[in-house]
Amino acid sequence: MPDPSTYRPATGSIPTSAGVYKFRDPDRRVIYVGKAKNLRNRLNSYFANPAQLHPRTSTMVHTANSVEWTVVDTEVEALQLEWTWINEFNPRFNVMFRDDKSYPYLAITMNDEVPRAFITRGKRRKGVKYFGPFAQVWAIKDTLDLLLKAFPMRTCTAGVYRRAERSGRPCLLGYIDKCAAPCVGQISKDDHKELARSISDFMSGNTGRFISHRQKEMAKAAAELDYERAAGLRDEISALQKVLDKSAVVLSVSADCDIFALVTEELEASVQVFHVRQGRIRGQRGWIIERSDDHTPAELTTDYLRQAYSGLDADAIPKEILVDTLPADLESLEAWLSEQRGSRVTVRVPERGEKKAALETVGKNAKEALIQHKLKRSSDLTTRSQALKEIQEHLDLPEAPLRIECIDISHTQGSNVVASLVVFEDGMAKKRDYRHFAIHGEAAADDTASMYDVVSRRFSRYLEQMTSEEPDERFGYRPSLLVVDGAGPQVAAATRALTDLGIVDISVVGLAKRLEEIWIPDDPFPVILPRNSEGLFLMQRLRDEAHRFAITYHRSKRAKAMTSSVLDDIPGLGESKRTALLRHFGSVKKVRAATAEEICEVKGIGPSLAEKIVTALAD
Repeated sequence: MPDPSTYRPATGSIPTSAGVYKFRDPDRRVIYVGKAKNLRNRLNSYFANPAQLHPRTSTMVHTANSVEWTVVDTEVEALQLEWTWINEFNPRFNVMFRDDKSYPYLAITMNDEVPRAFITRGKRRKGVKYFGPFAQVWAIKDTLDLLLKAFPMRTCTAGVYRRAERSGRPCLLGYIDKCAAPCVGQISKDDHKELARSISDFMSGNTGRFISHRQKEMAKAAAELDYERAAGLRDEISALQKVLDKSAVVLSVSADCDIFALVTEELEASVQVFHVRQGRIRGQRGWIIERSDDHTPAELTTDYLRQAYSGLDADAIPKEILVDTLPADLESLEAWLSEQRGSRVTVRVPERGEKKAALETVGKNAKEALIQHKLKRSSDLTTRSQALKEIQEHLDLPEAPLRIECIDISHTQGSNVVASLVVFEDGMAKKRDYRHFAIHGEAAADDTASMYDVVSRRFSRYLEQMTSEEPDERFGYRPSLLVVDGAGPQVAAATRALTDLGIVDISVVGLAKRLEEIWIPDDPFPVILPRNSEGLFLMQRLRDEAHRFAITYHRSKRAKAMTSSVLDDIPGLGESKRTALLRHFGSVKKVRAATAEEICEVKGIGPSLAEKIVTALAD
C-alpha cells in the first residue's frame, strides 16, 4: 500500500486559488475527484496527519500514489469541472447517486421538421423536450393517449412516417383522429409544429388557456347549432381535464418549483424530488446512494442537486428549488444553476405553509423508498447468501451464521431498563422468535450488567430446553452468531455470561454504531467490513431491527410508568374499575376527597371495595 508521504507535493508548489484535483492509483486510474476554494489548504489536509482522517478517506490516500490539480478562475467553474471529471472517470471513492429505478419520460422532438411525441427511458438528447419523470409507465401512456385527443400530433417512428409518405395513406392513428397525419399533408408542417408547442406548453403547466379557449369555442359551436364540432370540443376538454386530474395539487398558488428531501442512515441515503409546475406534481424521481460518513447532509445536497440538473435544458430548471438542508457552497451552486437556466435560481428551506407541508410529504416518500430498497435487497437469495459468506470470512467463524441473534439495551438515564432480542435466519428476520426482557435491580446498574443479565437469562432457557420433554422451539435453537449492540465492554459481558453457563460454541461480536466497527472478544482492534459489502448491510439491518424493537418496548413501559397511580396497588381494584373510577371523578385528587358512599355510585364498586379505596387513599 502506497505511503502518502512519498507522493505528497511540496506545500509551496500548490496554488492557493480555486481548482479541481485528482488522486490516481499506481495504475494511473483516477480514484477520487474533488474541488476546493483553496487548493493548498484542501490538499494539505489529506497529508497533515493521515491517522486522523476518516477511514474511507484514509483508505483513499493510501490507495493513491499521485495527486494532480487544475486551476480555474471561479468556484462555479470548479463545480462544473469536478462534475465533468466524476462522470468521465467514475472514481471509486466519490459518492455517486443512482436511480432506485428507471423512470419513463414523455419526450417531444422539438428540433425535428415534423416533431414526434414518444415515451422513453433512455439518455437525454439535445433538442428533445422531456416531461416527467412519471412513477409508472402506464400513467404516462394514459396521459399521452388523452393528450392526443386534444393535440393529435405524430407519435410514429421515422420508418413508419416515411412509409406513409410514400404510400400516400396515413397509419391507423390518422384514421381514428389521434394523429393529424402530416405525412400525407392533412396538416401543414408548421401547423403540426404548433400542435407540438401546444402539448409542450400544456405539460409545462400553462393549462388554463387551452381549456378556456375550447370552452368558448364549444359554446360558440353550440350557439351556431354545430353540435358535432361542439361534441368534439367537449371530448377534448374532458381529455385535458383528466390529464390535470392525474396530477395531484400540492400548492394552491400556481408556483413552479422542485422539492427535494434527503433521508440518511449510516450506510445509505435516499433522495426524492417532486417536480411541481403550476402548483401540480408533474414528475417524481428518486435516488439511492451508498453513504460515506465523512459526507455531511449539506455536502450530499450539493452532490444530488448537481447531478439532478446537469445536462438539462434551461426551461427544465425552475426559479425556486426547495430542500430540507441547505447545500454546502450555496452561493456557487446558485450561481451555477442560474447560469444553466439563464436567470436567477434560488435554493432555500421552506419554513412554514404549503411548501413546508409539501416538503414533509417528499420526505415521507424518500423514507419509504429507502425502506423498499432495503426490503428488495434483503429478499434476494443470492444477496443474502453473499452477506452470510462475507460475515463468516471476515469474522473467521467456524460456520456460516445461518441463525444470528442480536441483543440491544434501551433505557432513559438508567430507568425503565429493557432489552430486545431479534432473530435472523438465512439473512431474513424471524419475528415470531423476537423477545423482550425487562431488567430490574442490580442488573439495571449499567449496560454491561444488563447485557450479562439478558444473555444469562436467554441461554439459561436454551439449556433448559435441551433437557425438556416438550421443548419451546423459540429458545431451543442455538444461534451461530450472537451480536450485541456496543463495543468491547458489552462483548466481554456477553462472553462472560456464556462462559459462566458453560457454553463455548457460540461466537460473540459487538457492532458499534459510530464507525460500524465489529468487536471480537479479546481483540484490541475492531474488524472493519468494506462499506459496500452485503455483510455489513446485513449486520447493520440486524442491529437497527434490535434497536427498533427495544425502543418500542421501552416506550411502552415508560408510558405505563408515567400513567401509574396510587390506585394501582389497591387489592380488588382492576384496570376496568380504575378506569371507571377516574372517568367518574376526573382525577385521583377528587377520588381522595370522596366518601365511601360517593365511590359506591361508580358502577362495579361495592361498599367493601369503596372502604378499601378510602382507607388506601387516606394513608
